[in-house]
Amino acid sequence: MANLFSRWFSAQRRERALRKYPIDDALWRSTLDAFPCFGHLSRADLQRLRETASLFIAQKEFLTAHDLELTDQMIVSIAAQTCLPVLNLDLELYRGWVGVIVYPSEFIIRKTVEDEDGVVHEVEHDASGEAWEGGPVVLSWEDAQMADGSDAYNVVIHEFAHKIDMLAGEADGHPPLFRRWHAPLDSTAWNDIFDNAYDQFCARVDAVPQRRWARFERESLIDPYATDHPSEFFAVCSEALFVTPKPFEAEYPELYRLLARYYRQDPAGVGALS
Repeated sequence: MANLFSRWFSAQRRERALRKYPIDDALWRSTLDAFPCFGHLSRADLQRLRETASLFIAQKEFLTAHDLELTDQMIVSIAAQTCLPVLNLDLELYRGWVGVIVYPSEFIIRKTVEDEDGVVHEVEHDASGEAWEGGPVVLSWEDAQMADGSDAYNVVIHEFAHKIDMLAGEADGHPPLFRRWHAPLDSTAWNDIFDNAYDQFCARVDAVPQRRWARFERESLIDPYATDHPSEFFAVCSEALFVTPKPFEAEYPELYRLLARYYRQDPAGVGALS
């Protein structure tokens, strides 16, 4: 009876949230038109995405910085992109934190890091997004709109891939696997494919001569920044899966199938992902 009551209560809360946070038809259409990453979804998928985005908006707090005006367009755009990776999973993958902070453009991140000799340094760098373990997701609104499909870039998907990766603790490129969604995929299979792909990509980047670096950086489907850490490789490849699925599948077929199985989506339409 307790479980039945919990499901009833969740259903009631869901319906209440959908009524309280509806997305305007015109705004929804303009959001879909602005981002080609939604192009592989069926009409039924898009309706589920719309509802999931409303539920996300109901659950999370949106804040802005530097006097940026928070608009419905901003909220819906970010929510739709955020919910795409979990469309066939669950919003529970975004549990344990409160909100999204939106800056007008790139912002400065200050960190304390320890080098190999144990010396602590204060460093700062520009960023278009940042996901904090147990904390908010921080996004540049300017960059959040740069997702026209011309390259494998989507800062929203990138940062929320980090959030999924952080469910089991510090992001390490090995997101949690759930039997109800991911079986028979297990950690051994994930490690074999993902770690091998990461090592091969790092070796490929390391082998690029300095004189050819600018061209390689410009032409590489996967941003060389992905070599920084396995967690970055996971986030960058998640971008590629949804933003440039067909080139990603053509160049990295095994890695494409792994991520498509994880997210339970096949944006390139190749099928046979088991």
